[in-house]
Amino acid sequence: MGKVGSFEDLEIWRLAREICQDIWLLIDTTKLGKDFESRNQMNGSSGSIMDNIAEGFERNGNKEFTQFLSISKASCGELRSQLYRCWDRNHIEKDVFDKIAAKTKIEGRKIGAFMSYLKNSERRGSKYD
Repeated sequence: MGKVGSFEDLEIWRLAREICQDIWLLIDTTKLGKDFESRNQMNGSSGSIMDNIAEGFERNGNKEFTQFLSISKASCGELRSQLYRCWDRNHIEKDVFDKIAAKTKIEGRKIGAFMSYLKNSERRGSKYD
């Protein structure tokens, strides 16, 4: 992995942001917008994916970063479960569900791979330099 200057440089953060934007579009353009509890939960869990990546990165240590990535990965699963409820309640179409659910699976795998990279990395973070 090359030098990363900020969390915005991370592919996993950029995909998390894209997922978050997808969810906001659903809230803004579908019946989900009127299901206040579901929309708030989905807005929160999608935001948690990207926010925990950013917060962990800013901690400047691999161990803490890995902990925050774990939370982010869990939020991918939480959001996917919420997408099922959204689809079951006819708030979204199957093709929309499939597209965003697939992104959460990809994101979860990428976060897991990045966690493995950090655990095996010789570099422990700038706070230890």
